[in-house]
Amino acid sequence: MSFNVGLSGLNAANTALNVTGNNIANVATTGFKSSRAEFGDVYANSLFLGSAKNGAGTGVTTEQVSQQFTQGTITSTGASLDMAINGNGFFITSDNGNKVYTRAGAFGTDNAGNIVDANGAKLMGYSVDADGKVVAGVLTTLKVDTSALAPKATDTLSETLNLNSTSSTPSVSPFDAADTNSYNYTFSTDIFDSQGNSHTLTQYFAKTDTNEWSMYVTVDGVNPGNPASTVPYSATLSFNSDGSLASSTSSDLTVDTTGKFTMSDWVPAAKNAAGDMASNGSVAATAGVTINMTQTTSYNTSSATTAKTQNGYATGSLSSLTIDNEGNLFGTYSNGQSKTIGQVALANFANVQGLTPNGNTGWRESAASGVPVVGAPASGTMGTLTAGALEDSNVDLTAELVNLIKAQSNYQANAKTISTESTIMQTIIQMT
Repeated sequence: MSFNVGLSGLNAANTALNVTGNNIANVATTGFKSSRAEFGDVYANSLFLGSAKNGAGTGVTTEQVSQQFTQGTITSTGASLDMAINGNGFFITSDNGNKVYTRAGAFGTDNAGNIVDANGAKLMGYSVDADGKVVAGVLTTLKVDTSALAPKATDTLSETLNLNSTSSTPSVSPFDAADTNSYNYTFSTDIFDSQGNSHTLTQYFAKTDTNEWSMYVTVDGVNPGNPASTVPYSATLSFNSDGSLASSTSSDLTVDTTGKFTMSDWVPAAKNAAGDMASNGSVAATAGVTINMTQTTSYNTSSATTAKTQNGYATGSLSSLTIDNEGNLFGTYSNGQSKTIGQVALANFANVQGLTPNGNTGWRESAASGVPVVGAPASGTMGTLTAGALEDSNVDLTAELVNLIKAQSNYQANAKTISTESTIMQTIIQMT
C-alpha cells in the first residue's frame, strides 16, 4: 500500500510543479490569471463498515486546479485600442461565432475595420443608431468605420453680442460694405451647404438712431438669395432703455415671434468659369438658416461678439479614436466633429472559477460557471475600462519560486517513501 501512497504523492508534487511552472511561464502574459493546485487526502472505505476509525490514509489526490481571478496591475501603453478592465468582467469576443471571454485587452483592427485581438477574434459590444445613441441589449461585433463623415448643412446659428450704445451714426450713408465709414461694427461666421462647402456669412451693423441699429447680411460678399447681386439683406434691431433687445424686423429675413431671423432662400454660390458668382449646385438646409440674435444687447461698452455657434460642418475623415471608462468609442474627425461609434460590452459570471480555459488567455462558458451577465462597463457589478492600458498577469513571481522549492521538496520526500518501502520489501524477501 505504501508504494501507492508514495506514488500518489509523486503525482501530486508533479501536478504542483506543472501548475507552478505554468504560472511562471506566463508571468508576462497580458490578462493571465494564475492557478493553484488543490489537493485532498484519500481514505479507504468499506461498503459495510465505512472508513476505519483508526485507518491510515491511502495517499493524496488532486481535487482541482483553480484559477485565481484577482486584479492584475494596469500598465499604460498609449495604444488607442488597448483596454484594461479595472474590477469585474471579461471582454466578449467572437471566434467564428463562438463566444470567448478574456481579460486580455490588446486589440487592433483587421482589414475590414473590425476590432480584433491577436488571434483574430472580434470584440463584441453595442452599436449606435443614426443619432449616435447606443443601442443596448443587442450584441454585435464592433467595427471602426473609416468612411468619410457626411457633411451637414448649417440650419442654426446662435450669436451673443453687444452693440455700443454710445456709438455715433456712421459718417457715410448709404451702407457700403467696402467703406468702413458706413457702418460701426462687423463680424463673419463660416456656414456650410449640403455638400459641405464653407461659405462666409458677414453681418454689418450701423447705428441709425437712439436705441436703433440696422443690420446688413451678405454671404460670400453677395446677396444671399441672388448671387448675381451685391445688395445685402437688411434688418432693424430696436432696443429698450435698459439695453435689452426690444424687437427685430426685416423685409428680407423671416422673423418669428421670439425675434429669431431665418434666411430661408439662401442660394449657396461660387465663382463660375466666367468669374461670376452663381449657384454651386448644392442647396441650403431645408428649413433655411435660423439666426438666433435674441441675446443681443446695446450697452455702454465696446461692440463685441462674446459667443457664437453654428451646427454645420464639412466632410471629415477619421483622425483619432478614444474610449472612455464606460466603454464608449468616440471617433474624432478632421472637420472637428466627433461621434460615438459603439460601446464595449463586458460579461460576468456567478462562478468565474467554473469557466473552462480556452487557451490564448481566454475562457468559455460552462455549466459550472453559469450563464453570462452582460452589460456596459461601470454598470451593475461590472468594472470600469482604462483605455490605452493593459492588465498584467496577476502571477506573484516571488511566491511561485517559493512554491517551486516546496514542490521539489515534496517530490523528493515522496520518492524517499517509495525508496524506504522498497528497502523494507527487500528485507522481508531476504528473511524468507
